[in-house]
Amino acid sequence: MGICTSKPPKPNPYAPFTEEQQTEQALEKRHSDKPYETPARGSRRTSDADAVKKSPFFPFYSPSPARYFFSKKSPAPLSSAAESATSTPRRLFRRPFPPPSPAKHIKAFLARRQGAGDAAPIPEGEEREGGGGDAAAAAAGLDKGFGFSKQFTSRYEVGEEVGRGHFGYTCSAVAKKGELKGQQVAVKVIPKAKLKPEISWVVDAIEYYSVHLLQYSNHCLRVDLKGGADAMSRNVGATNMTTAIAIEDVRREVKILRALAGHKNLVQFYDAFEDHDNVYIAMELCEGGELLDRILSRGGKYSEDEAKAVMVQILNFVAFCHLQGVVHRDLKPENFLFTSKDEHSQLKAIDFGLSDFVRPDERLNDIVGSAYYVAPEVLHRSYSTEADVWSIGVIAYILLCGSRPFWARTESGIFRAVLKADPSFEEAPWPSLSSEAKDFVKRLLNKDPRKRMSAAQALSHPWIRNCNDVKVPLDIHVFRIMKAYMRSSSLRKAALRALSKTLTGDELFYLKEQFALLEPNKNGSITLDSVKTALMKNATDAMKDSRIPDFLSSLNALQYRRMDFEEFCAAALSVYQLEALDRWEQHARSAYEIFDKGGNRAIVIEELASELGLSPSVPVHAVLHDWIRQTDGKLSFLGFIKLLHGVSSRTLAKAQ
Repeated sequence: MGICTSKPPKPNPYAPFTEEQQTEQALEKRHSDKPYETPARGSRRTSDADAVKKSPFFPFYSPSPARYFFSKKSPAPLSSAAESATSTPRRLFRRPFPPPSPAKHIKAFLARRQGAGDAAPIPEGEEREGGGGDAAAAAAGLDKGFGFSKQFTSRYEVGEEVGRGHFGYTCSAVAKKGELKGQQVAVKVIPKAKLKPEISWVVDAIEYYSVHLLQYSNHCLRVDLKGGADAMSRNVGATNMTTAIAIEDVRREVKILRALAGHKNLVQFYDAFEDHDNVYIAMELCEGGELLDRILSRGGKYSEDEAKAVMVQILNFVAFCHLQGVVHRDLKPENFLFTSKDEHSQLKAIDFGLSDFVRPDERLNDIVGSAYYVAPEVLHRSYSTEADVWSIGVIAYILLCGSRPFWARTESGIFRAVLKADPSFEEAPWPSLSSEAKDFVKRLLNKDPRKRMSAAQALSHPWIRNCNDVKVPLDIHVFRIMKAYMRSSSLRKAALRALSKTLTGDELFYLKEQFALLEPNKNGSITLDSVKTALMKNATDAMKDSRIPDFLSSLNALQYRRMDFEEFCAAALSVYQLEALDRWEQHARSAYEIFDKGGNRAIVIEELASELGLSPSVPVHAVLHDWIRQTDGKLSFLGFIKLLHGVSSRTLAKAQ
């Protein structure tokens, strides 16, 4: 056969690949000979050569373009043939967003901070990798002791490497003694010398979203806002604080794995070790590969029943984490492994390197996660456990249709799509899927976290609750809503009771399950003691670190009274979630009619202000004039809706 020397025609950069081309490319690029790949922290930080050689090019998995921004050598231009084999499938916005120069914004920022005309140099290559001078000295003086056992070599015999990342690698090992003697395990090895994150700057995202600092490890990003704007100057070599952050991340990862141990959908943690050079995390060896591999092997699509089986396991695990006060913050198909290659083997969650503890009433503000799966509120730097549910929604969308709901050529483009675009449910195969499946995904991908289902509520959804082995777990979301109810005025409680009487059977299913889990007494009512008992039945050590038992003090009013199921429905329903339903208008009108007949009476503005707890300094006539009907002085429909939501701090701020 002769060699063709003619150049192939240049492909249209705006033409999307066909599904067959995408799947074929992905399967060609994916390495199927790695049964277990749990790379160490920074696993997505790969070299340019590795990224081209190993990264799959399926429509929902692509290498980060940020790796070229500060490399010493610019990437060589690709020929047409090479471009088609190594470029991301084209699916662009109507108007492309060319990235601005990354250097000028950072230099300008540093110049402003230092009061000088010239910015500090941006470290590149070996400078960033190894550090030098004062930074190296600072690193030498940093305590990298973790307090872990130092007997790793006497306990395990290390085998072959099965995964590698920028910060370390994962290998198989065999236990030499103890309960696991003779058993194969996976060991995540993190060299202490590499506990200093490599930085990539994606300035078009910084400029567009006013985010001060983005650190990428391919798709993974981390913004440390605890240090505020100073983080930027630190990370370009001024000091070595990022090393301390990385060390704390490792400590927290081990602490969370140890605290959550025992859940069937969590990779089993055995122990953590250290020596002078490394940290070793011994875990269960999962030989079935990543969920991403299974998706690729199926051509990118699961049937509804197959997708349900995966969703049940993921939701069970995430609901358990949230009840313990742990938010994962990096849920994606790569972070779920199958225990064996069997078609129906169990799914296990891995990689808690970005996880953290969070109270039900606490908001996190550091930007953490993976670009395709990051929730809108994470980009807005105010989020909680709902961010994990968004990531589950992205996974569900991928399972059902084989493509990502939000896609662009750059990370900043992905962020724009996450914040502004709506996922498509018009293209195949969505028209052929059930309406319940579409509703399930839509309610997970609601951009307003208040309107998004919780993980436990998702298990109560009509699309999924009839699957085998589905048990709705206790939901931490209930305690948060009950706290708001207990602090509400008597007028708002009456409005919520009216709204609860309009709920349908599907909407009551979740509330009935939660009420039963709170262990009502023989009279069918719950007390503070029964709530505490139910919570402690599900408690792990993680719950102590997230201080969830302390949160129950907000429900102290239950100590002197009982709550029956009718009042519980009013106390535990979410107005915002009901507002996201198509039938919200019907709910609201029906509730207002009930309220108007039973609890609506003439109210003067001053009385309403007192009822709502407004301070005397608030101009109540300006805030509440449209709440009351002018004809009879009773609460108007608009006032009723606002009352259901409660008076927000934003409303008061505007009034003042």
